[in-house]
Amino acid sequence: MADWTIDDAERLYRVKRWGGGYFEIGDNGNLHITPVPGNPEVRIDFHSVIEEMKEEGIQFPVVVRFHDILRSQVAELNTTFRSTIEEADYQGRYLGVYPVKVNQMREVVEEIVDAGRQFDYGLEAGSKAELLTVLAFQTSDEALTILNGYKDEEFMRLALLGRKLGRKIIVVVEKYSELLSLVRIAKELDIDPIIGLRSKMTVKGRGKWESSGGDRAKFGLTIAEIINAARYLEEQGLAHTLQLLHFHIGSQLTDIRSVKDAVAEGARIYAELRKMGVDLRYVDVGGGLGIDYDGTQSTSESSRNYNMKEYVADVVYGMKEVCDLEEVPHPNLVTESGRAITAHHSCVITQIVGEIKNSQIKFDTAAAEDEHVMVSNMRDLFETLETSDNMQEIFNDASQWKEQAMDAFKLRVVSLQELAKIETLYWQIMSRLHQKLKEAEFVPEELQELEYHLSSQYLCNFSVFQSAADTWAIDQVLPVVPITRMNEKPSVKCSLVDITCDSDGKIDQFVGEHGVQDVLPMHPIKAGEDYFIGLFLTGAYQDVMGDMHNLFGRLNEVHIFSDDDDPEDFYIEEVVTGSSVSNVLSIMQYNPSAMAQDVKRIIDKHVAAGSIKPREGVKWTDFYEDCLHGYTYLKTR
Repeated sequence: MADWTIDDAERLYRVKRWGGGYFEIGDNGNLHITPVPGNPEVRIDFHSVIEEMKEEGIQFPVVVRFHDILRSQVAELNTTFRSTIEEADYQGRYLGVYPVKVNQMREVVEEIVDAGRQFDYGLEAGSKAELLTVLAFQTSDEALTILNGYKDEEFMRLALLGRKLGRKIIVVVEKYSELLSLVRIAKELDIDPIIGLRSKMTVKGRGKWESSGGDRAKFGLTIAEIINAARYLEEQGLAHTLQLLHFHIGSQLTDIRSVKDAVAEGARIYAELRKMGVDLRYVDVGGGLGIDYDGTQSTSESSRNYNMKEYVADVVYGMKEVCDLEEVPHPNLVTESGRAITAHHSCVITQIVGEIKNSQIKFDTAAAEDEHVMVSNMRDLFETLETSDNMQEIFNDASQWKEQAMDAFKLRVVSLQELAKIETLYWQIMSRLHQKLKEAEFVPEELQELEYHLSSQYLCNFSVFQSAADTWAIDQVLPVVPITRMNEKPSVKCSLVDITCDSDGKIDQFVGEHGVQDVLPMHPIKAGEDYFIGLFLTGAYQDVMGDMHNLFGRLNEVHIFSDDDDPEDFYIEEVVTGSSVSNVLSIMQYNPSAMAQDVKRIIDKHVAAGSIKPREGVKWTDFYEDCLHGYTYLKTR
């Protein structure tokens, strides 16, 4: 291992580049967590976390939440805005909100509300269910509650209930007809709302969600509708209720220039409305503060070319510049940065339970009497590998003969045994070609794909569709890192496959030394030794977007808090049990109790018929019921 260092591992896995200051590779080769930026002495060895989970009998895969990271991100966003506002001599306040759609888990929202109380940090809801949720949380008296999304009358009545309870709830009008309903209901209940208008921006973001802006944007009012809305409220004697201008150009903004452009446009709209006599007090610049998933610090769809400090500066100074130029008051600033708050705090930990590799298949390829000439040709091709320099020709011949062999098998010309020999020899030829190509100065384009086709597939005990839905749905790159052994040189290039029966259940886009790549070097699996990997930055959306593919339900959750007085610098505060088989069956309208009774009756019939002994029948009945109450994922050691 003398030729492999921790610096080499860092260049490969880029932990510091995507880790946000919370993750790094320790000298022992294990992944370490420093969840409290102000106290670097608190340092958690992830291997110790896994060992404690194993001792407590917690079954993998698991979601691990580091609550101190969640709190740290809330503090960082708010303190960055406060310090920038002071530095810029900006006259408004920062009153950010957390959009609960990013991660609605109760423990997550509770932690954010608690950490944000000192900053008057509020919440955002985009549906009726989310509004019911946020109304139950006790934010500070000055904190805002922003309501986005399309709304019916019940939604608006709930919002006005919040106003009755003293909450600063702002109803953001997404289409003009909502304003008419809101005014009617407010007058009926004699409750003054606080109203915001969402502007349909001409500026577009950059990245996967750029369609959030522009003329075809799903939400927002045109400039004409905004002016008409202000005039209508004045006519209704409710001009004082219009207090917020909102805009949003997309999630995960990759290019800081789109932020600058959006702030410039939004500030101009605000300034003109102020000069028209509209007493706006808040400008909500929406979400979009990105995460550097791939560590490239670029405008790739899984990265960003800026940091939080630069983002905040562009919002504050951009708004100040326009307001000073137009001689209007500085508004209070609102952002809805959910991804940046939650992404780092959560990860999925799973075991590698097997390896799939075609080139490692063992089969006797020795010559046999009267074997087909295709087998002989493939064997001769393999034997000429060492003396031939024309690798492209060998590749072409081997590929053609393998294809012809399959056609011949279908026509009953080649036997199953002969086909097995041809396939085995083919993969041996490809493996040897791959070794020789490493020493070549030039590699033909077609042969460049050999590395991927010869790579291993590591079988992971989890479901992509449940725990990493965006990697499947929108090709989102999530960092994948082994938890241990990073002080060893990884020698197995692999992609990951899950335990679902769907061929799409795989991850083959990884953060790598040269950007995003389709295989990732990992360590060989050792017999009798667990090998754990982590999928990181899953706290935003991945926690709540998973589906029920193959009836794999929610994962077990482990909530970690740091403790400087603890020998390991952490303790497990809570374990939230994941879905049992009976849970997921009930969601799909099955009755697990009735199913158990049905199976018992079938077993009893076999006992009565004598094909199953009574004692054995009892054991099978108990086994079936135990499985119904068990975890949906594979049981490992």
